[in-house]
Amino acid sequence: MRFLGIDLGTGSLKLAIVDEAGRECASASVAYALDTPHPGWAETAVSTWWRALCEASARLPADERAAVSAIGLSGQMHGVVLTDADGQAVRPAMLWPDTRALALLDAWPEPQPNPVAPGMAGPLLRWVAQHEPHALEAARWALQPKDWLRVALGGVAVTDPSDACATALADPAGMWDRALIDRLGLPHDLFAPLQPAYAAGGALSADAARALGLRAGIVLATGAADTPCAMLGSGLARDGDALLTTGTGGQIVVLSTTEPAAARGLHRYRAATDDWYRMAAMQNVGVALEAVRGWLSYEWTDAYRDAFAIEPDDGLAFLPYLTGERSPWLNPSARGGWLGLALGHTRGTLMRAAFEGVAFALRAGLDAIRASGAPVSTLRLAGGGSVDARWRQLLADALDVELHALDCPNAAGRGAAILGGLACGHWHAGDLAALAPASTLVAAPRADGALAQRHARFIELYGRVETWFDTPKPGT
Repeated sequence: MRFLGIDLGTGSLKLAIVDEAGRECASASVAYALDTPHPGWAETAVSTWWRALCEASARLPADERAAVSAIGLSGQMHGVVLTDADGQAVRPAMLWPDTRALALLDAWPEPQPNPVAPGMAGPLLRWVAQHEPHALEAARWALQPKDWLRVALGGVAVTDPSDACATALADPAGMWDRALIDRLGLPHDLFAPLQPAYAAGGALSADAARALGLRAGIVLATGAADTPCAMLGSGLARDGDALLTTGTGGQIVVLSTTEPAAARGLHRYRAATDDWYRMAAMQNVGVALEAVRGWLSYEWTDAYRDAFAIEPDDGLAFLPYLTGERSPWLNPSARGGWLGLALGHTRGTLMRAAFEGVAFALRAGLDAIRASGAPVSTLRLAGGGSVDARWRQLLADALDVELHALDCPNAAGRGAAILGGLACGHWHAGDLAALAPASTLVAAPRADGALAQRHARFIELYGRVETWFDTPKPGT
């Protein structure tokens, strides 16, 4: 018996097949680009997602596909897919990096139970209502990306609390906020009914089965958002379990068995199970380091070598906020750069400052989590940007945590597959802790007074220059 997890990401679709013990047996992925037809827009045609799914499935061994008994889904959070009654998209999917609705956030005055971003379904639908009313009139459903995919596979139009609570249209528990939906002038019946991520959400259709080389009629789990799926796949099962992911952006998430208190700069969302999680979401991790590497004309191997072969300069600081920032500053207009440059500085000095600046930005998010009542001293580590041992040690020192690397290359896909196994009854809630993947301690924090001083200077520097940034006001 096998379980297939589908992880529908922003830049790629990934598949993972796991066996009855939760071990990964096969995986495949297909990358794609998002479209930016206008500045600030971020879209993808759903046909792109479907082609990627078919191509990735064809790369999986036929015998593994034949043994699949259930499918679970993971999907990029926020965004929205407008479809007609047959599940056909009436316009391209609008995605979380989209900022076209930035001037429409006045419908969500502070304080909000969670930070509201322009790429969430609520602001995007408000924009559609104002600028593309014909698309709204043609739509039967406003779906999250993974929910569109389940419908395309033959499943029913439902969603789960982990996705609903991150739309800016629901309360923190994931229940649709009818008063807000009325205030926005949106039809109530645009929004799919709610059910648990681990519940069955239909069965694979014959057409979809032929396209993917699977058996028709197998169970489709409702599925969950990608971060909750990554938590599940990474083995977060007990109160206080915490995960750090480093990719283009970075996320620090902490599982909570009860609803966390609201805290500025942090998200509190529903998990793929019936639990909750706190999240600090930092936009500028891999994207900032990749930009610096390019500016300095480095290959990655040389960038790591030079950055960690020298002593850092205590007078040099780098703010990595090249794309604005979410946690903890909530400032989409924040910007970055070096301060303290001198003629004697080398490429390596600048690269080292960039690594430290990114680590300090992650520390700012983690400190907000700690201040909210979650004492974090250990982080499980996932993400392709966290492999180098020297970078891992810097992260451990800057964050003041032990880092345990996971033996789980496809955490979100694995979590989705586990949801498939739950939906068909193979696993139950009490089995989840035992399904945690193996992990290895890869870095422990060391006392470093000079690093602590540079971190303090970093925080002070951001506070001093924040007023330089042109922070847009709602409605302007």
